[in-house]
Amino acid sequence: MRLTSDAFDDGDPIPEQYGYRAANVNPPLDIHDVPDEAETLALVVDDPDAVEPAGKVWDHWVVWNLPAATTSIPVDFEPPSAGGVEGRNDYGEVGYGGPNPPDREHTYRFVARALDTTLALDSGETKAALEAAVEGHVLAEARLTGTYAP
Repeated sequence: MRLTSDAFDDGDPIPEQYGYRAANVNPPLDIHDVPDEAETLALVVDDPDAVEPAGKVWDHWVVWNLPAATTSIPVDFEPPSAGGVEGRNDYGEVGYGGPNPPDREHTYRFVARALDTTLALDSGETKAALEAAVEGHVLAEARLTGTYAP
């Protein structure tokens, strides 16, 4: 399974418009080679470099129950009309919250997982709830990273 974006290559800078203080919309994502036995997809975007300034990995976007047939997530994706359920990010909002590093360039992880089940989680749940729910159900995982500077 692979995760790519037309907006940036793996390890490259994320364009400014996807930042929290800019347009604050998610970048486009493409999902490739999902296992045939997958029922749904889950996606997490977080910032492990936030541990020093924020005291924890900062969660920017948590999405689950995307149809397994999903091959792309467009800019400014809006579940549930497009499929999927969004969780609460660390800004305290449900949905996408873009990069907003307070101190220096940070690396952001976009992680997609193919699951063998549909999750019974309500909108607004946290990444911790998602991580607990996917345990034992992950068929494949794909990762894309990007950087963003203040």
